[in-house]
Parts: sequence; C-alpha cells; structure tokens
Amino acid sequence: MSSSGRADIGPDRPLPPAPGDLLDRARAAFLGVAVGDALGATTEFMTPKEIRDKHGVHDQITGGGWLRLKPGQVTDDTEMSLCIARAVSDNGGWNLRAVADAFAGWLRGNPADVGATCRHGIRNYMLKGRLEAPPNDGDAGNGAVMRMAPVALLTLGDGEMLDRLAVEQAHLTHNHPLSDAACRCVGRMVHRGVSGAAKEKLFEEARGLAALHPSFRFDPYHGDASAYVVHTLQTVFHHFFGSSDFEECLVRTVNQGGDADTTGAIAGMIAGAFYGTSAIPGKWLRKLDPTIRSEAEADAVRLVRLSPLVAGEGSRRNAEMQEGDGGRKGR
Repeated sequence: MSSSGRADIGPDRPLPPAPGDLLDRARAAFLGVAVGDALGATTEFMTPKEIRDKHGVHDQITGGGWLRLKPGQVTDDTEMSLCIARAVSDNGGWNLRAVADAFAGWLRGNPADVGATCRHGIRNYMLKGRLEAPPNDGDAGNGAVMRMAPVALLTLGDGEMLDRLAVEQAHLTHNHPLSDAACRCVGRMVHRGVSGAAKEKLFEEARGLAALHPSFRFDPYHGDASAYVVHTLQTVFHHFFGSSDFEECLVRTVNQGGDADTTGAIAGMIAGAFYGTSAIPGKWLRKLDPTIRSEAEADAVRLVRLSPLVAGEGSRRNAEMQEGDGGRKGR
C-alpha cells in the first residue's frame, strides 16, 4: 500500500485473487467477527488465571459469561457490524445517516450488551441528529474498530475510501486519534488478508501503526487486554502474529481474558480474512446462531460486490464492451 493509503497500482501490483478466493476470505472475515465474539464473550472480564481455574483452556463456544448468553449468541461487536452491513445493503452503498439510523434502531431494541461510549454517541445522534461526536480524550476505546469488517469489505480496492469511511463510522461514537488510527490499520489488514497477501504484509500494517503511534507497540507484550484500543490491538497483534492458524489465534486471544469478546472479534476478523473459511473450526460454526451466520455470509458477499475492486472492475469491463460494440456499429 502506498504512503497515501491508496492500494498500490502499476505493473508490480499483485493480481487480485480469483473471485471464489476473494468471496471466501470476505465471508471468513465477517464470520470471524461473530465466532470470535461468541467464543470470547464467555471469558470477558476474567483474568487468565480465572479462566484457567474455571475452564482450563477455553476453546468451545459455550455461552454463559457475565452476560449469561446462550451458546452461539453474539454481542454488540457483531450486532453493530451487521447494522452497518444492513444500512449499506439497503441503500446500495455508503450512507452515514443510514448507518446512524441502524445503530439507533438497534439501541432501541435493548441489546444485551452495549459499551458506554457507543451508547452515548448513539443517544447523541438520536437526540441531536449529530453524525460526529466531538473529540474526546475518553473515546480511545475499541468500540469503533470492532465493527470495521463491513467497512473494509465495502472499500476493497480503494485505500483512500477505506480511510475516509473508517473515520466517518468511528466518529459516530468515538472521536479520538488512536481509535481512528486503529480503525484504518485493521481495515488495511483485512484488505491485505482478503487479497491473499503474505502475513508479512499484514505485519507491515501493524508496524506502520506502531511507528505512527508508538503506544501500539506490542513487542514485548505486557498482557493487558482491556477495552483501551491500544491494549486491544496489542493483544490481537501479539496472538495473530504469534500463532499459526485461525483456531490457535482465537483460543490464545480469548484466554487472555479482559475485553475478550472484542479482542476475539477483531482477531477473528483479521485471521478470517487471512486464513479463509476452511480454517474456521466447524465445531464453532455449528454452534454459532444460524441466523447470524447466514446473515454474516450473505452480507459479506453483498459488500464485496459493491466494492470498488469488484463493482469498479465490472463497470470498466461493461464500458469497454459498449465502446467496442459502438465502434463496430459505426463502421
């Protein structure tokens, strides 16, 4: 990716993945959010020692946790991501007010879990119609980055569009430079993963974030998995880059405890984009709420088809065909 954030172009740019691979990784990114969320909700707010004492190694979707969820039930991480995807699908593209309306409708439904900053931002929109929360030193939580999967999939092929929409959706609830930077970084990592890039390319994005904001450095890792966006990404990066497959990445992440539903969701998003659906354990997919699973898969496909990478390529080919037809008819 260029320094401007736009996807590299030119003769050295890797060929895009075959459509089947692209859609598979996109589905896996969205499913990864839901799987990581459902897995991590059980160990949220626990310490690693408490997890070991109660579960040994937590590696099954069993529900429970402080929210007393049913097995396969998800929390606000997945639900807010689905809100964005529905708003995009219903409008045939990006519409920030539609996203805000979707969040408002979700909040009115009394969800099982909603973070304080998200609640405050959505309420602010409902009462005042504001599409951007004011800058706030207290907004450096992980509530904006957890819902980046639909934004990343919608903007495939256009890094500048990713950067803009990442911040727009973030500022509905979180207006802080660290949150903004985290959203852009995770979105770029999903872009890289879905495109079939090597893990080193994803590491470059994490390293770039730490160069821009040194607080995100994750080596050495100090073991804090709180909702502070710095701690969240340090945890996700430590376990994603220190593991060799999707299952290992998520098990290690959620057994860190802390804000485990969100670290699990973000780790699942990145690992899903990188490893693809075949790497997601079937035992987890079978436990996932079937309605959530089917919607996540369908939304992922719709978002990719609306993205510049796919829709733009289709438009270009259609234009070339029409030009060719017109030329022949004019002879």
